[in-house]
Amino acid sequence: MFLIVGLGNPGRKYEDTRHNVGFKAIDYLSDRWNIPVKKIRFRALIGEGMVGTEKVILVKPSTFMNASGESVGEIVRYYNLAPENVIVIQDDVALPVGRLRIRPKGSDGGHNGIKSILYHLESDTFIRLKIGVGGAEHDMVSHVLGTFSKADGIAVTNCIKASDEIIETIMRHGAGEAMNRFNGFGKTEAE
Repeated sequence: MFLIVGLGNPGRKYEDTRHNVGFKAIDYLSDRWNIPVKKIRFRALIGEGMVGTEKVILVKPSTFMNASGESVGEIVRYYNLAPENVIVIQDDVALPVGRLRIRPKGSDGGHNGIKSILYHLESDTFIRLKIGVGGAEHDMVSHVLGTFSKADGIAVTNCIKASDEIIETIMRHGAGEAMNRFNGFGKTEAE
C-alpha cells in the first residue's frame, strides 16, 4: 500500500497558488486513476483505490501547509505504513519552474510542510516528488502564495501530468528507477 500526499492549503483563497501544486497533482491523479478524493478522515480529504495491483490512498491534508505532518502522521500510524511507502508531492522554490526532482529521503530544504512531516514521522525516508515553482526575487511568502503566469502554469501542468507515470514507476520499480528516468524532467535544450 502507498500513501500519496499532495501538499497545499485548503480553501478557495489558496486554490491556484504555487504552494498548492501538490493538491493540483492529487486532483489530477484522482481523475486519472478514478479514485474520488472526497472522504474526510484524519484531518484530510482522502480517497482509496487501486492502481494496478497496488492499493493507494490519495491525501490532501486540511491542516494547512505548516501542519501537514499532523494528518500524514495519523494516517501512517493507522495503516502501519513504512515511511518508504509514503510519496509526498510538493512545490519547490529551489527548482526552476516546470522542473521535476524525485528524492527518496533528505532534509526539509526549507519547506515547512516537509518539516512537519519529518517531525511527525520521525523519519526522513519518505519519497518526495518536487515540482519546481521558481525562486522569489524578494518576499518568499508572497511568492509561494502567488499565482503562476500563463507560461509558468503550462510548465507546471506538464509536470503534474507526468505524476501518474512517475508514481507508478516508483510503486513498481522503486524510487531509484524513477529518479533515473524522470529527474530533470522539464529541462530545456539550453540547459
